[in-house]
Amino acid sequence: MNRVAIVSKPHREELARILPQLVAWLYDHDYEPLLDREGGVYCQDAPSVDRVELPGYAPKLVIVLGGDGTMLAVARIFAATGIPILGVNLGFLGFLTEIRLSDLYTTLEGWCHDCHTLDSRAMLHACLWREGREYATYEALNEVVVSKGDIARMGDFSVELDGKTVARFRADGVIVSTPTGSTAYTLAANGPILTPDVNALVVTPICPHLLTLRPIVVRGEATLAVRVEGVPTNCLLTVDGQQAVNLQLGDEIRCHRSENKVNLVRMKESGFFEALRSKLSWGEQ
Repeated sequence: MNRVAIVSKPHREELARILPQLVAWLYDHDYEPLLDREGGVYCQDAPSVDRVELPGYAPKLVIVLGGDGTMLAVARIFAATGIPILGVNLGFLGFLTEIRLSDLYTTLEGWCHDCHTLDSRAMLHACLWREGREYATYEALNEVVVSKGDIARMGDFSVELDGKTVARFRADGVIVSTPTGSTAYTLAANGPILTPDVNALVVTPICPHLLTLRPIVVRGEATLAVRVEGVPTNCLLTVDGQQAVNLQLGDEIRCHRSENKVNLVRMKESGFFEALRSKLSWGEQ
């Protein structure tokens, strides 16, 4: 029996109705459902394990019941597996989790009959270097952000591309994003929109002191290094808006395209531009 993992957004009361129906549907179609602990609170009809343990059970599909934040967390957990992920929107924006709840079973039927496509999304690999050695590594689907703390004063940062200086500047921070992340924090900081299949990275200063300092797009194979050269109080490295670590003066974050990819289940190929129009009102007059 093929296993299907189900990851749920915590504290959503509608899961008490959704999960038993979904679990029953999977059993009826000869699939073995496996819940995360968050889902196990609302349904006892299938076993549940800690979310980080799910990849070890080698599911054929991961169903995400939640919003884009839940999808980002799942993408990092399953980054090295290549297992397809189907996102069902229970959140507010639903840019990544584009399947509506009303379309869940139609979409699952299409997946069962191989009537779907896989939207392969590049990830970003970031290494934190401290005192001349690798301190920690991270994987991101959207972006990594180096930003100053809560005091309303700018920090000093520098950016290098393949070992060559790009710029030194004062700003609230720097965003390094994937094409997927170009429609997230980078877009809010006046960065460009990239289609998901573009082999590129985007570097976007956050509220820079110089008006001439604009976002730049670099080739996907490039290695970017962001260095903390001065901050008024504390400085943070944030991964997909969910993981955070305090940075020190002189810390360097080296970023490049990851070897891992996230495979999103899609039923139609026009989803990206449809999401731009429906979620972000892109192109409307």
